[in-house]
Amino acid sequence: MKTRITELLNTDYPVIQGGMAWVAEAHLAAAVSEAGGLGLIGAANAPGEWVREQIREVKKITSKPFGVNIMLISPYADDVAKVVAEERVPVVTAGAGTPEKYIKMWKDSNIKVIPVVASVAMAKRMERCGADAIVAEGTEAGGHIGENTTMVLVPQIADAVKIPLIAAGGIADGRGMAAAFMLGAEGVQMGTRFIATVEAQVHRNYKECILKAKDIDSRVTGRTTGHPVRALRNQMTKEYTKLEKEGASFEELEQITIGALRKAVVEGDVTNGSVMAGQIAGLIKDELTCKQVIQELVSKADTLMKGAGSHE
Repeated sequence: MKTRITELLNTDYPVIQGGMAWVAEAHLAAAVSEAGGLGLIGAANAPGEWVREQIREVKKITSKPFGVNIMLISPYADDVAKVVAEERVPVVTAGAGTPEKYIKMWKDSNIKVIPVVASVAMAKRMERCGADAIVAEGTEAGGHIGENTTMVLVPQIADAVKIPLIAAGGIADGRGMAAAFMLGAEGVQMGTRFIATVEAQVHRNYKECILKAKDIDSRVTGRTTGHPVRALRNQMTKEYTKLEKEGASFEELEQITIGALRKAVVEGDVTNGSVMAGQIAGLIKDELTCKQVIQELVSKADTLMKGAGSHE
């Protein structure tokens, strides 16, 4: 399956693994890249040196292209931006802000720059700043989210920019991929689907939550603070929502979330931790290898798109 995204990234398939905090580490990134997609290390709130170690670890495991996802609101964003340039990482994706001030430095290191956006205006701005491609992420995604759904966002951004587009949010199988391509995307990014893989180094409890999730199990907290986050419902989301309704201050709400994702992913506390996952979790019923996920995804999407073409 060749598109402008596979050409840009030098991958076999136009499939990217989301840069999820605490989840997207060297082993998962390398496994996705080895399977023909683009694996990402999620820098999240980690310091630059941790990211450097992860980058070097991936390079030991695979010679295939991979990337780093930088969360721009991290206090270490400047350090991490420099580290990826020094290590000449093939690809950088960046979300939760604008990476404008780093783009020249990355380009000078021959790095492909792919911002994650949730609006048409931001997509246009990133194209003007020299981005190589865009990830359009709908509100169905896990973690930090925007307002527009993937189905609404992707075609509008596809019409607004000339650079290639990657769809994210609510995609876990070949049907989702085929739909994204019909809307104008040339690649897909998946997060939640890759949590439920053999190679994901997350606590068993976290994987089980995703495998058992139903369609109605995700909740968005933090709308009142302007930082909405999607996770699976549990004691933590219940408590947060209650405090939010009572008009708790940003500081009070922040106390609940500090370290909450690590609690779930690393320690397996899926009651009080933040079990970040997309709305698509209800569709994921089996733990596969990264290779199986990508091959099933691409083969089903290919079949569906060929079928759609035969009706023209």
